[in-house]
Amino acid sequence: MKPIYKHGDSAYIIIRTLPIDRFFKKDNEQPDMELVKAYRDWCGADHVLRDNTHFMFCETIEDIEWEELDS
Repeated sequence: MKPIYKHGDSAYIIIRTLPIDRFFKKDNEQPDMELVKAYRDWCGADHVLRDNTHFMFCETIEDIEWEELDS
């Protein structure tokens, strides 16, 4: 079972977590966001969250809309 992460009003299934430094190019202090996007698409995630050390590649859990049935 994959972990669920709540962020604001949304919930996500975490598909994969990787260190931010995996996405650095040589002599760069910031991650290459094009590489992050490419990895997101490759692993099947639809959203990326970030903390101080890691990117979390996630699948958004959609809200359920309930319809009331007539009695």
